[in-house]
Amino acid sequence: MPAPAEIIDLITRFEQHLDAYKAGQYNETQLRRDFLDPFFKALGWDIDNTAGYAEAYRDVIHEDQIRIGGAVKAPDYCFRIGSTRKFFLEAKKPSVFIKEEIPPAYQLRRYGWNAKLPLSILSDFEEFAIYDCRFKPHKDDKASLGRIFYCTFKEYAQHWDYLAGIFSRASPNGRAAVEAPPEGLLPK
Repeated sequence: MPAPAEIIDLITRFEQHLDAYKAGQYNETQLRRDFLDPFFKALGWDIDNTAGYAEAYRDVIHEDQIRIGGAVKAPDYCFRIGSTRKFFLEAKKPSVFIKEEIPPAYQLRRYGWNAKLPLSILSDFEEFAIYDCRFKPHKDDKASLGRIFYCTFKEYAQHWDYLAGIFSRASPNGRAAVEAPPEGLLPK
């Protein structure tokens, strides 16, 4: 299935203004509203709870709460089906180098590990990384440890079938894939 028009539009807009986004003034909240929210809406998730579900049954919890080592932490997005957590998305502003920086990868893997989620996503829209969170993270692990997929925004259209197959809200295959790491679904 080809990437939807709204994804192509997001890619085009991001590329047109990439320098401004990476300059450091563009913050994480702006990125979330301008790019990540529409990206996951295109995958069928009710980001804004337009269906009006009770808090316990919302598709997406913004700034969810999980307890880690006695402290409460807040993953940027928690995607759920019913009241069951399926995966986290941790957002970063585009000036963060997701492919190489250790702290964001550790943060996400720690969230996923503690919530017992097999997969979670780290993205600044420019970069998109999927992590296997079944293995206990350590603060000195390389950013690549546990990463099972990586692409840049320029590759979203090319990998749309893969991304939608795992993370689409409506896809029966996606529902299964977020319950078990997608070893058979990894792109070649």
